[in-house]
Amino acid sequence: MPAPTPLPRPHGVPTLTPDAVASATRYLDSWLAFRRRYQRVPGVQAAVWHDGELVLSTAHGVADVATDEPLRTDHLFRVASHSKTFTATAVLRLHQEGRLRLDDRLDAWLPWLAGAPLAARTVRELLGHGGGVVRDGHDGDFWQLFRPFPDVEQLRRTALDDAEVLPAGEAFKYSNIGYGLLGLVVQAAAGEPWADYVRREVVDRLGLRHTGPDHDPARDGEYVTGHSALSYADRRVPVDGAGTAALAAATGFFSTAEDLCRYTAAHTLGDERLLTDASKRLAHREEWQVGGSPTHYGLGFGVHDIGGRRLVGHGGGWPGQITRTLLDPVDGLAVSVLTNAIDGPALEMATAAVRLVDLAASAPEPEDGATTGQLDSFTGRFANLWGVLDVVRLGGRLYGVDPSAADPAEAPAELEVVDGDTLRYARVGGFGSLGELLHARRAADGTVIGLRGGSGSSWFPLEQFATALDGVPRVGLGSPVRPG
Repeated sequence: MPAPTPLPRPHGVPTLTPDAVASATRYLDSWLAFRRRYQRVPGVQAAVWHDGELVLSTAHGVADVATDEPLRTDHLFRVASHSKTFTATAVLRLHQEGRLRLDDRLDAWLPWLAGAPLAARTVRELLGHGGGVVRDGHDGDFWQLFRPFPDVEQLRRTALDDAEVLPAGEAFKYSNIGYGLLGLVVQAAAGEPWADYVRREVVDRLGLRHTGPDHDPARDGEYVTGHSALSYADRRVPVDGAGTAALAAATGFFSTAEDLCRYTAAHTLGDERLLTDASKRLAHREEWQVGGSPTHYGLGFGVHDIGGRRLVGHGGGWPGQITRTLLDPVDGLAVSVLTNAIDGPALEMATAAVRLVDLAASAPEPEDGATTGQLDSFTGRFANLWGVLDVVRLGGRLYGVDPSAADPAEAPAELEVVDGDTLRYARVGGFGSLGELLHARRAADGTVIGLRGGSGSSWFPLEQFATALDGVPRVGLGSPVRPG
């Protein structure tokens, strides 16, 4: 049976090419390293997948600020609410097989709910957070590790204790308790524990060696350490991990950026290892708009528009760890960014990755007879008293980018080649140096060792400028920071 025709690409969304993705991810790696240091995030692990291949897997920073252990690409993160996508995938597999229906009432599978207000809530309503169910119960301090996460008996008591906060179908109402109940539904429909079912039918089916449904003490040496925020203190304090008991179906999973890309990419249209395309369309269809944001929610998957590109995925918030994964199910582009700080900018970084890929894809070929090699010869990271400038090739075009920006693709300066040592600001935003020249100074091997341009200012390789700045007690008129 032929695969269904993929959804059409929205107007204005560029076609992805291998070179565009490769050039964007090369710069993404460098940008992530800079942003991690700039934002004082302990560690960032990231991966990008495109067209059936892993094109980037990287890690920057440390796994634990107390030990300074370098972060690796195989360190395990608690990816928390990514678990909901695994649970939704399990439910939809059972639905495909005719073992449950999305419109089944909860009490059809959980008879102990009979007569309770939640009894008539449906599987579909809980998958889409439309059931009006309490978010974490009436004592959610297990999220601060005051006590263990609730076990099955405690989950049952919560479900029977004023858990119906809103009428079904009234609003998007995020609920970990609802997904805990879905874990029990999967167990009842599959005839085995939720963890066993998702491990066999999802994790093992894809060969995900660094992924599991809840904290595994046997792998304790492989986990990153979480860290507190800088919003309420001047230093980060390590945060230990914990099991999630009956809420594992909502928030238990551990994984790596690589594995999350491999898993999420299996939800690309045409790939039916986990779900049929019909089931994926159900999961990715917009059920609700998330209040106060442009994001929508389907059945276990968030739905996002980034520059016109429609992506699905999920984030995760764990004590001391913030994570985010995005997928374009048409183009097969998956991005995952994992951070080990409770204020980690994972969504910002994953969004930037998509934006950089699209910027690179918008200009697939060099203009004006330049070659990619000639463009690459100008690239580097430079600094002066005013900040940092990255000269980077994305696709077939050269840009001047501020790496301290949360979205490096929002307003980059477009640079065009004048000759072998000169660029022109062809397009800039705001009060930039439109039409002015940027002159490169090169070493004997051709490496750019300095620039002059952009207000006529000198720029130096970042490391040289930082070293020079560190060596002066004060910057004053006539005593500037002048490397070399």
